[in-house]
Amino acid sequence: MADNEAGDQTNDWSAIEALPKRKLEELFASDPERLSRFSLDVAGMHFDWSKTHLTTEAVTAFEALSHKRDLAGRRDKMFAGDHINVTEDRPVEHTAERYEGAPESVARAKKYHERMRTLIDAIEAGALGEIRYVLHTGIGGSALGPNLLVDSLGRGADRYEVAIVSNVDGMAMEDVFKQFDPHTTLLVVASKTFTTTETMLNADTVVQWMQEAGVDDPYGRVVALTASPEKAIEWGVDETRVLPFGEGVGGRYSLWSSIGFPAAIKLGWAAFEELLEGAAEMDRHFRLTALHESAPALAAFADLYYTQVRRAETRATFAYDERLKLLPPYLQQLEMESNGKGVTVSGRWLTRPSTAITWGGVGTDAQHAVFQLLHQGTHLVPVEFVAVIEAGDDLNPEHHKQLLLNAFAQGAALMKGKHVDDPARSYTGDRPTSTILLDQLDPHTLGALIAFYEHRVFVAGTLLEINSFDQFGVELGKEMAKAASKGGQEFDPSTTDLIKRAGLE
Repeated sequence: MADNEAGDQTNDWSAIEALPKRKLEELFASDPERLSRFSLDVAGMHFDWSKTHLTTEAVTAFEALSHKRDLAGRRDKMFAGDHINVTEDRPVEHTAERYEGAPESVARAKKYHERMRTLIDAIEAGALGEIRYVLHTGIGGSALGPNLLVDSLGRGADRYEVAIVSNVDGMAMEDVFKQFDPHTTLLVVASKTFTTTETMLNADTVVQWMQEAGVDDPYGRVVALTASPEKAIEWGVDETRVLPFGEGVGGRYSLWSSIGFPAAIKLGWAAFEELLEGAAEMDRHFRLTALHESAPALAAFADLYYTQVRRAETRATFAYDERLKLLPPYLQQLEMESNGKGVTVSGRWLTRPSTAITWGGVGTDAQHAVFQLLHQGTHLVPVEFVAVIEAGDDLNPEHHKQLLLNAFAQGAALMKGKHVDDPARSYTGDRPTSTILLDQLDPHTLGALIAFYEHRVFVAGTLLEINSFDQFGVELGKEMAKAASKGGQEFDPSTTDLIKRAGLE
C-alpha cells in the first residue's frame, strides 16, 4: 500500500481515536440518562450497552465514518441483490431467504422453501418409509447453524431424533451409529458444492453403514442440501430429494435456506417460519432505523471501539442459558470467518486490526473457569452476556433466579471492581460489558438474535473496508491435506516427520 493510502485509512479513524478515555463509573455519574441513551428494545430483546465506553461523541464519530464508508448505500445494495461480494462476484442473499431482498431472489427462496416443506410433508406421510432418526452431515456453516437451532429449540420436540455430525473423526459418527437404527434413519447431506471432503466421506460412511445393516436402497433415504444439485444427483441422490439454495447464500449465513432442513423437520414447519419472520423483523429494523438507534450498528461501534482504540484482541460472549450453549461456537465462525481478513475490498493490505478473536462459554460454569482472567488479568476483554427472562425448565424457580442474578452481578462487578490494600484481592474494575436480554427463547426471538449478529458483522466489515462474505483463508490447509492424501507432496521436515510417525506415508 502506498504511504498516502495508509495515511488516508489512519485519518479516517482519527476522530474516534482522539475520544477521551473516561471510566465507566464516571460516564454514569456525568449522565443521568446514560442507561436510556445506550439501551433499546427490538424483536423481544433488550440490548444494554451502557456498561461499555460508548459515548454520544463516540457514536457521532462512528456515524461520520459510516457515512464516509457509505454504510447505508452498501446495506441497500446487499438487500437489492447487488454483487457486493466482490472477490467472488456474487450477491449476498441470505436476507432474501427470510423474504427481505431483491424480488427475484425472494421469489426463488420462497420456491425452494415450498419444495422443502413438500418433502417434509412427504416424509411425515411415510413416503420414504418409517423415519425416526435424522442424521445430518455437514461442516462449518452447514452444521453450526442447524446445530444451534436444534439444540436451542428442539429439546422438547419429539418429532424426530436429530444428530448433526461435522467432524471427520470416525468416533463422532460411531457415537451416532450406537444410538440410531439404520433401518429408520434418514441421511441428510449438506454441502454447498457437494464436494466438501469431510462431509462426503461421512456421507459415504453412513451409506455403507446402512448397506451393511441390510437396508434396501440406502440412497432412497438420502436428502441433499446444496447449491450444486447436479453433483448431488451424480452422487446418487434422487432429484426429488435434492433441496437447492442460491449461490449468493454463504455457508455461515445459510441456516435460513434448505440448510435449515434438520431444524425444520425437528421443530415443524410453523416454527421454521417463525424463525424466518424473527430474522426479517431484525432485517427491517437494520434497514429502516437510524444508526444511533440501530442494534447491529451500536454493537458494531462498541466492537470497533475496543479493537481499534483500546486494542482489545478478543471479545467474549457468555450465554447464561443452557439452551444457548452452542451460540459462542456459532459466533466464532460467523465473526472470524467473515471479518478475519488482512486485506480490504480493494485488495490492499489492512493497516488496522481486523475483527477480535471470538470466544466464550456458558454461565455459570464459566465463572469458575475463565472469569478470573476477566476480573484480574492484564488483558482487556469486552464481555457480552446473553440471557433469557423466561426459564426453559420446570424445576424450582430458584435455579433460574440464581442464573440471571449471576449474569447481572458479573457485569456490575466487572465495571465497579474492588479496591483493597491487598493487591491480590483487588479488582481494577472499569471492564466493559454489554447485555442482551431475551424475553423468551422461541423461534421468532432466536431468528432475530442471529440476524442481529449477522448485521453486526456486516457493519464492522464495512467500516473496516473488509469483504465479510468470502473465506479464502480456509482453503490452503485443506488443499495441502488433499495433496498429502494423494502422495508426492513435499512438506517441511517437521510435517514430513509427523506424517511418517503416524504411519500415513
